[in-house]
Amino acid sequence: MILKSSYIYIKGVRFHAYIGVGDLEREVGNDYLIDLRLQYPIEKAMQSDDVEDTLSYAEVFELLKAIMKRPAKLLENVAGNIVDELTEAFPKIEGIDLKLTKLNPPMGADCDGAGVELHLINDKTQ
Repeated sequence: MILKSSYIYIKGVRFHAYIGVGDLEREVGNDYLIDLRLQYPIEKAMQSDDVEDTLSYAEVFELLKAIMKRPAKLLENVAGNIVDELTEAFPKIEGIDLKLTKLNPPMGADCDGAGVELHLINDKTQ
């Protein structure tokens, strides 16, 4: 068998953060959900059983946690910071699928959430 692609993912990570256009959202905060899938070469780790040969999702989580602590106005800005900082910290990342959802958006709608979704390819690894 030939490994064509491999991914590390973190699904359904919840944060309370201070993101929003309105002052109240940046004061009170809201709940957010992140789904993240990182295309990453894990073939060596499949053989070695050594965490040094893969991408630690614990390290990825710590990066997400640090970014989500920073107040911002737009989800787009936060999503951009996530992908920029992930690719800087882990240059072997080949692609990123990110979904950032605000769980209780202040728009008067009965919905599960609203947010942004990004799909990126790291042209430096392709």
